[in-house]
Amino acid sequence: MCENSDAILLGAVGGPKWDQNPPELRPEKGLLRIRKHFDLFANLRPVKAFPSLLDASPLKREVAENVDLMIVRELTGGVYFGEPRMRTENGAIDTTVYSKAEVERIVENAFELARLRGGGKLCSVDKANVLETSRLWREVVEAKKKEYPDVIVEHNLVDSVAMKLITNPGHYDVVVTENMFGDILSDEASVITGSLGVLPSASIRGDNFGLYEPVHGSAPEIAGQGVANPAATILSVAMMLQYSFGLKEEAAEIERAVSAVFDDGYFTADLARDGSRILSTNEWTDKVINEIDTSFVSQSIMTTYI
Repeated sequence: MCENSDAILLGAVGGPKWDQNPPELRPEKGLLRIRKHFDLFANLRPVKAFPSLLDASPLKREVAENVDLMIVRELTGGVYFGEPRMRTENGAIDTTVYSKAEVERIVENAFELARLRGGGKLCSVDKANVLETSRLWREVVEAKKKEYPDVIVEHNLVDSVAMKLITNPGHYDVVVTENMFGDILSDEASVITGSLGVLPSASIRGDNFGLYEPVHGSAPEIAGQGVANPAATILSVAMMLQYSFGLKEEAAEIERAVSAVFDDGYFTADLARDGSRILSTNEWTDKVINEIDTSFVSQSIMTTYI
C-alpha cells in the first residue's frame, strides 16, 4: 500500500504489549524498516514556539518566545544501521558508518531549507574533535557551502549545541546533523514548546515522497480516554501537504488554524492551566476544522481529507 501511495501518514507505534517481543518483532523495528526501504534519509523536525503555549515551556518566556528552528537529521545511516553490530562474551560492538554520498545528500537538503526558510543560517553539528565520520561530515559541509554563498554556515560540536538549545535556542535556524546526534538533539529541543503533543515530523527522500508522523509516542496509558493531543498529527498533515504535494498555502492555512485555536484558549489535557478551556481530542480537532476557511481549501484537499 505504501509503494502505491504518494505519501505515508503514520500514527505513533509501540507499547507495553510488545515489550517482551524480540527486537525484530517490535513495532519500532517496522518503522525503521519502512524508513530504510523507502530511503527516507532526511528527517525534518520543526520546533516553533506558539505564543499561547509559552507558559507551558520549562524555559523562561524570553528564552523560548522567538524560537523557530528546523532540525534536519540524517535518518538511514550511522550507528543505528552500521555493521558489525553484536554482543560478545565480554562486551558489545556498534559501528558508525557514513559514505561521502550519504553526507552530501542530507547536507544539500539542509542548505536548500536554510535558503527557502529565509533565515539563511545553517548550523552543522558534529563531533569532529573525536570522530572520523564527523571529520568527513565537516569536510562535506565546507565543500558544499561554496554552492550556497547566501547561507551563513557555522560548525558546532554536539555537546555545545545541546547546551545552547536550552540557553539560547533562538540562535538557530536550520540545524543539520547525523542520525544519533539528531535523535537526541531533536528530543531535547522538543521541550521548548512545552509539549511533545504539538511537534510534527517528516521523513523524506529526494523525490519528495515522505513519511509524516507526530514526534510523540503512542501513550498507551491514555488510550481510549479522548484526552490525547492531536495537534502534532494535524501539523504532520500540514507538512505532508507542503513537502510531498507542494501545497504550501493549504499547509500554511492548517498551521494558522492550529495556532488560532491555541490563541483562543482551547487546549487538551496535557496543556491544562488556570483559566484554559480543556477539550477532548475530537472536540479540539473539530475546533481546528471549523477554524479553517473552507472556501480557501481546494475541493481536492477536502476530498483527500474525507
